[in-house]
Amino acid sequence: MKFPRRFVFNIWYLFNPPWDTNITPPELHEFIEANLPGRALDLGCGTGTNVISLAKNDWDATGIDFAPKAIRSARRKARRAGVKAQFLTQDVTQLDNIEQPFDLVLDIGCFHSLDSQGQKEYRKNLDRLLKPGGSFLLYVFFRNDAASSSSGIIESDLVGFSTQLELVTRQDGSDRETRSSSWLHYRKPNT
Repeated sequence: MKFPRRFVFNIWYLFNPPWDTNITPPELHEFIEANLPGRALDLGCGTGTNVISLAKNDWDATGIDFAPKAIRSARRKARRAGVKAQFLTQDVTQLDNIEQPFDLVLDIGCFHSLDSQGQKEYRKNLDRLLKPGGSFLLYVFFRNDAASSSSGIIESDLVGFSTQLELVTRQDGSDRETRSSSWLHYRKPNT
């Protein structure tokens, strides 16, 4: 992510960013209820709400975010919740120091903020970090205008996942700003 966007995201965490609702979405709760605990990685974890929910349900959970203020807040929230979780200040496109594979990789609103080169690096990391048979839960919203430079993805940005993952479910909807959005559950084939 380029410096101006990083700066803006970090400034948001001095206040209350609109995306940080402190509520774990029902899609993640449903996944937790339907699957045995394992190792989970939340890419773009913000202040750790979903990592904490996973840890409360016996998952070995790690959260990654490039905003130091968000990670400090996530660590405080985890201590207050009495859960053990790991939080790292890192860019989701540069995860070379993370080696162990995960049963679940979660992304609620990170991928759709990356440029095309960032998306390519992200997918390489995902392929390396997701165990065979593992699940990838992704929430994205779409640009209102495909030619727009605003955040969000276009449908073709999802095509790169189909070369490495199988789509399990897709739920289309809209976000609070009435942009089209999707919840996608992918699974990495057992090889």
